[in-house]
Amino acid sequence: MDRASALDSAFLQIEDAHSSLHIASVAIFEGPPPSQEAILEAIGRRLALAPRLRQRLLAVPFGLGRPVWADDPDFDLRRHVRRVGVPAPGGDEQLHDVVDTILSEHLDHELPLWEDVVIDGLPDDRWALVTKVHHTMADGIAGTDLLSTILETTPRPRRMPQPVPWSPPPRPGRTRLLAGAVRDQALLRARELRSASASIGGALHPRTLADTAVQTGRGLLGYAEAGVPLSPSSLVGPLGSDRSFRWTEADLGEVLRAHSRLGGTVNDLVLAVVTHAFRALLLARGEEPAPNAVRCLVPVSVRSEGARGVLDNQVSALLATLPVELEDARDRLNEVAIRMRALKSSHEADAGERLIRFADALPPAAVTGFLHLAFRTPHRNLTTVTTNVPGPTRQLFLAGRPMLTAYPFVPIADRLRLGVAVTTYQGRLLFGVTCDRQSTPDVAVFVAALDAALAELLSLARVSQPKGVTP
Repeated sequence: MDRASALDSAFLQIEDAHSSLHIASVAIFEGPPPSQEAILEAIGRRLALAPRLRQRLLAVPFGLGRPVWADDPDFDLRRHVRRVGVPAPGGDEQLHDVVDTILSEHLDHELPLWEDVVIDGLPDDRWALVTKVHHTMADGIAGTDLLSTILETTPRPRRMPQPVPWSPPPRPGRTRLLAGAVRDQALLRARELRSASASIGGALHPRTLADTAVQTGRGLLGYAEAGVPLSPSSLVGPLGSDRSFRWTEADLGEVLRAHSRLGGTVNDLVLAVVTHAFRALLLARGEEPAPNAVRCLVPVSVRSEGARGVLDNQVSALLATLPVELEDARDRLNEVAIRMRALKSSHEADAGERLIRFADALPPAAVTGFLHLAFRTPHRNLTTVTTNVPGPTRQLFLAGRPMLTAYPFVPIADRLRLGVAVTTYQGRLLFGVTCDRQSTPDVAVFVAALDAALAELLSLARVSQPKGVTP
């Protein structure tokens, strides 16, 4: 059986009435909107390339094992691809309202965990596609790979091999699910014993073991230091169930030139821009941007090249305190770069990856209990999430229509009221801002500050001498 990992399962278990844990994108296409039948045909002909889209998660009775992926014998593409229209005149305000409603809705856990929504009624011969995939199925990189798999890279669909007729096996019953969970737990314990035996026998060099222990310890210490409560602010607190999603963008070429002149990495520049936006939001609310006011979870991919195209989650994270107290744009960028270098050398991401692997070895009920406790306890340890994932490297098409842009959506949960996702496509750097609609009615202030911060750094770069590029 194809069993979900502890991390995959976690995204399903922590979802509640106030948190819809799907990743998503809002893509804008050019040309007359295709008919619904044309959309269904274009997506349907490529489903075989992503078998997970026709599978659903089955829970193991009594929680004795993590859920398993199984083909859904009742799969119907029409239940996953629907169509809505925006009211006239179809401008940004109307589009935002429709997108907000779609992204606030939970995916049905009794079906394969994804949905596409075609949006008609946009001006200038355009239309939109909202793609939602539950985070238990994919992380950011896997989601980008999935978009590139389902869409075409040429206006005319490529000729594909004659597909083998899809014939799902019978859904496993309770007895088989229980037996599979017991068997998998036994196999896991056997692997642990073999690994321990190999280590004792000297298969692992003592220096290697010592280095691993030191690195893991340093990383765990970094996580522990991030457990210090943050300064109180309106950025953290209870969430409602409705989301707002806004977006903006910049010329990627200009950003790369700014990065080469100002130093640091592109991700440092992105985080410096996000830092300015949080500073501006706090000031607009009459709050002090204190040095310990904003701590950001920065996902880090641990996916190997050989695992590209696999739908699952292979991520760790860094916890970065953003220097919102700094007023000068150059100072903010330099400080972000210094802090990110220190975090990378602290091996936080390595420690996080090992913790996730450790969770895979624990009894599922213990992991579930810990997650429910952790995500139901009020805290002030984390403010936001900022994820930066490279987008498709080639232009994509659906039913012969070119995709002009695709803004990324990151879910928010627990007490995090605002998150930022960043990607690239067709020479543009694309920002998507997710927020809790009830507690963050002033999201426009944040988006405007992103634009202002980008413009300021690009202006600084034009008058700066080039620096060595940091890989």
